[in-house]
Amino acid sequence: MNNNVFRMGVLAAALAAAMATTAGFAAAVSPTGNPARMNLTALQGQPSFDRFIVTYRQGSSERTNRAAAVQNVGAALNRAGLVRAGRSVAGAPASVSVRYQRKLAVGADLLRTSRPLDRSEAAALIRQLSTDPAVAYVVPDVLRHRVRDVPASKLLQPQTVTPNDTYYAKYQWNLKAPDGAVTTEGHANLGGTNVNNAWDLSDGTGVVIAVLDTGITTHVDVDTSLGDAGYDFIEDSLVSGRATDGRVPGGWDTGDWTTEEPWLTECTDADHPPEDSSWHGTHVASTAGAELTNNAVGMAGIAHGAKILPVRVLGHCGGYDSDINDAIVWAAGGHVDGVPDNTHPAKVINLSLGGAGNCPASDPAAQAVAAANALGAVVVVSAGNENIDASQASPASCPGVITVASTGITSRRAFYSNYGSAVEIAAPGGGVYENDASSGTQVNDGFIWQALNSGTTTPVPDDDSYGGYAGTSQASPHVTGTVALMQSARLAAGMALMTPAEVLATLQQTAHAPSVAPPANRGIGAGIVDANAAMRAAIGEDGGPGEAVVLTNGVTLAGQSGSAASSTVYTLVVPAGAMALSLRTYGGSGNVSLYAKVGAAGSASDYGYKSTRPGNSESVVVARPAAGTWYVTVVGETAFAGVSVLGSFRAPH
Repeated sequence: MNNNVFRMGVLAAALAAAMATTAGFAAAVSPTGNPARMNLTALQGQPSFDRFIVTYRQGSSERTNRAAAVQNVGAALNRAGLVRAGRSVAGAPASVSVRYQRKLAVGADLLRTSRPLDRSEAAALIRQLSTDPAVAYVVPDVLRHRVRDVPASKLLQPQTVTPNDTYYAKYQWNLKAPDGAVTTEGHANLGGTNVNNAWDLSDGTGVVIAVLDTGITTHVDVDTSLGDAGYDFIEDSLVSGRATDGRVPGGWDTGDWTTEEPWLTECTDADHPPEDSSWHGTHVASTAGAELTNNAVGMAGIAHGAKILPVRVLGHCGGYDSDINDAIVWAAGGHVDGVPDNTHPAKVINLSLGGAGNCPASDPAAQAVAAANALGAVVVVSAGNENIDASQASPASCPGVITVASTGITSRRAFYSNYGSAVEIAAPGGGVYENDASSGTQVNDGFIWQALNSGTTTPVPDDDSYGGYAGTSQASPHVTGTVALMQSARLAAGMALMTPAEVLATLQQTAHAPSVAPPANRGIGAGIVDANAAMRAAIGEDGGPGEAVVLTNGVTLAGQSGSAASSTVYTLVVPAGAMALSLRTYGGSGNVSLYAKVGAAGSASDYGYKSTRPGNSESVVVARPAAGTWYVTVVGETAFAGVSVLGSFRAPH
């Protein structure tokens, strides 16, 4: 059984080297460019680039005219010293030209140079483009990779399929309650997600989960009913493995091996050794919910009543940002030129992939996430497996995503897992070794077990293989499946679906603290996801926020209104170590009062803090707020309308 996977982008060179210019071009290159209009951090992740994503300003001719865009990049190439008059001198880099590729769903343009540029040449071009008034933002089109997970030894693999999901009892500690119950391996389970108790009320029915990965393969224990409804977004023929460039219908995994030409030469190096096909998407999708459950075969999936929409964005060599970003928009129900609209829009999207570089709000990846969020889709992302701060990884650092770190059966942060302020929550990804140590002997309950495929290159049809992986790739679908359970429960209760911000707040409010706390400088968010608590909180049970309005740190909620004597409750999750909490109402008409309390809704007779000035400008400021859920009750002293509510704090470092 194949368990190899690609490495997430690794730091291949210092950023200073990536930003340097060659001596021959130095005189023509702007020394700094415009930092607000470019992102050079992703240049760390690979040695050369021939694709660039340029966002042109609204109203510029380049925004709507392909020829103007090509001319614009050509001029930047010339300023960077990459266009050489006459014949090239022997041994010198060839002169560079540019051609137009396509318009992305977020409105940016993809352009391709006639030859790959090394890091310094790419940096020079990006800097020159960033100085052009027509350019709003420019980034290289980076090849992302599925997170490099740790494969379980073949000695640990299940050998035969037995009735009644028997493998669930032995292998799937991750879906059980973190109550210390001893596993068949003799280990106390303190890291599970309590999915088994959530199944009493929800199985994900009515929700579509999109898994953006290598695609999916047919398997006796996997629901692939939306396989044809998915899409293969890989445009480049080298990456897709097809004879010609272009995207095709169907989310099927045709293999991503790199042990043969042309991929052996084009895709492999010290950081990305030759590997058999990974079938990564099948494993990830199975964890989220594709694995058939209670069917007397194999394993169980989290939201097994949901439908899994497979979207292929990773192939041989990985997958380009430009394809991944389009796929995010499409999966959520947005339009992508040249692709039929998605007939099964997803309400939760899983991305178990990534690479080097940060992702500010102006980045096309962040814009794609924002578009998906606006369509109501929650985007869940792996934090990465480099044991670094996730702020250095993309899309883990994109605003609007839920970034997931990995923990093991003891609840300890997995030794490989990325961490830091960019991480919102943690979930089981597997600790690999006994007691979640960083080395030693592999154990069954050090991995996440699901369906796989036994093919080394192309897939074996209707396979019956299973395998274990450990990584943040496995952690993120636990959160993805939990979100589907939450939304499904609300649908069953006749309630509106939660917004992405409400989902995140509820996940964080109900997460359980790890028994083995991470160091202060290795944070893993609010704790470990608790599927049962989150699902019940989503429908107002067990002390959850119910119909409270969820606030997001620093995000104004405008247009609030109410009648005289009305009472509206808002919640804001404040992490440990946060400073300068501010709870405010302002603007609009009428008169309101504000009552704040930690842990439960307050009122005029029961509050921790209050502000009752005439009018709508109310404010509570707490220098060192207690960690937990803060409830903000806004009471209409008279009828009010157009009021803004804002909760903000300074996040811990």
